[in-house]
Amino acid sequence: MKISEMRDMTIDELRSKATDFSEEICKLKIQHGIRPLENPSVFKNLRQKIAQINTVINEKQH
Repeated sequence: MKISEMRDMTIDELRSKATDFSEEICKLKIQHGIRPLENPSVFKNLRQKIAQINTVINEKQH
């Protein structure tokens, strides 16, 4: 998802996306505890997406 796509979404949609990404991080942490992931950089990418979403939400609120 690109920043331009995020800016077109409403605040509620952005919050639900951030929640989805957070849940995905939790699921991946559990899977990683059982057996190592092939690509652990997925955590970093998801955290970056959440940060981008939060930035867009802050921009829209001000």
